[in-house]
Amino acid sequence: MSAALAALALALAPSAWAVDNWLPHPNDATWTYQWTDSAYSTTPTSEKVTVKSSKGNSFVLAWTTDGLENPDDAVSTAGTVSFQESNSGIVNTDWSSTPPPAGWPVLCASASQCGNALSSTYYNVIWGSRNPVLQEPLVQGLTWTSTGGAGNDVASTSTYLGQSPVTVPAFQQPVIAARVRTTISQAGALGDPYGSGTRTIWWVYGVGPVKIVFDHAGGSHAPVTTMMLQSTNQQPLPPPTDIDYFPFTKGQTLTYRWTNTKYLKKPEVQQVKVDAVVNGSARFTVKDVSGPIKVAGSYGFSKRLDGVTNLWGNTQSATQLKFPPLGPSFAAPANRRHLVTPFDLMTFGFNPILPSYPAAGDAWQADQPSRDFTTYGVTGGSKVLGVQTVKVPAGTFHAVAVVSTLDESKFPYGSGTRETWFAPGKGLVKLVFKHADGSVSTVELLK
Repeated sequence: MSAALAALALALAPSAWAVDNWLPHPNDATWTYQWTDSAYSTTPTSEKVTVKSSKGNSFVLAWTTDGLENPDDAVSTAGTVSFQESNSGIVNTDWSSTPPPAGWPVLCASASQCGNALSSTYYNVIWGSRNPVLQEPLVQGLTWTSTGGAGNDVASTSTYLGQSPVTVPAFQQPVIAARVRTTISQAGALGDPYGSGTRTIWWVYGVGPVKIVFDHAGGSHAPVTTMMLQSTNQQPLPPPTDIDYFPFTKGQTLTYRWTNTKYLKKPEVQQVKVDAVVNGSARFTVKDVSGPIKVAGSYGFSKRLDGVTNLWGNTQSATQLKFPPLGPSFAAPANRRHLVTPFDLMTFGFNPILPSYPAAGDAWQADQPSRDFTTYGVTGGSKVLGVQTVKVPAGTFHAVAVVSTLDESKFPYGSGTRETWFAPGKGLVKLVFKHADGSVSTVELLK
């Protein structure tokens, strides 16, 4: 028999965390930065950044050095930079400014009509990493690639380094920041190697970037650009958890044992492997190790701001066991669901499996109508219970627990209460599905 799990629409309202909190943009927001370049602008330059416009999920920031009593030999610059909030993070969509100062490196193959510059704070933020500028969810182990420059000729790889205190003039006390280090490479520009190097940005939740250090390529005497937030009317907020409770680690293998008190009394052992990872999406493959079910399958998942979601799934299985039927009742019998792997039990019902930044009290409901409902015919809701200590054969974990209520009309096996536990670095470590027909399915991580 076979099953195909489709990408499903979401009904998510679990959390106050939002993409714009890493780069907030209320209409009255202001930030003042001061920056220097050890080779081309040793005199500190102050810039004021304001919100020029905001509409829907798009906004434009403007900067200027006017009216800040900068020294005569400081850089004079003004411009705008445009952003869009997306499900995968912050995206830069456009920019414009006064030309860079004479004598600075030309960051294009020709000096004529060159649209690249690094002579402002936000140009250093978006350089080489426009889509996305900052990927979300921002969790431990996250790495992403991006491009930038007027001709998309600047490539970068960014790595999230974790949360740590940072001290900047804007705040009297150190604040917690998310550090992102980006390796940037540009080839073919007249100003090489100034357009290449390593950049570190400290992002403060509720404020935006507060510190930038760009170590340009070029040897022991290469320039260093340093930018620090001097003042702002935005307040730092406690950042969301950066623990990854559903990691996409290529090559990772997980072995599960599952049983059902009525229909699968002899344990079924299956191995799950992370087979491929690309741009916040992953493919997991499943194969049987021992037990009464012969199965092979694959599942696709994505990790975005709307949570960890099941995109698709395909299984081929054979067994002499007789499991109760599942719905939905309006689907042809050949198109109805089957629960033959731990991931079938985990994904059954509705998305997301887990919010992007899970916190106790987060709750969401199944949506109707939706692709979820068309696929499963399940109504109900899920809630994050918080972090609990759970012991399974693979070890003892501090795992985030999620409880879901499921109601598949006319199909008691597809109804009931499901509890799932997700551990850092592992993902699913335990599942208990108390079906409405009185049976109980239990999944535990063996190794």
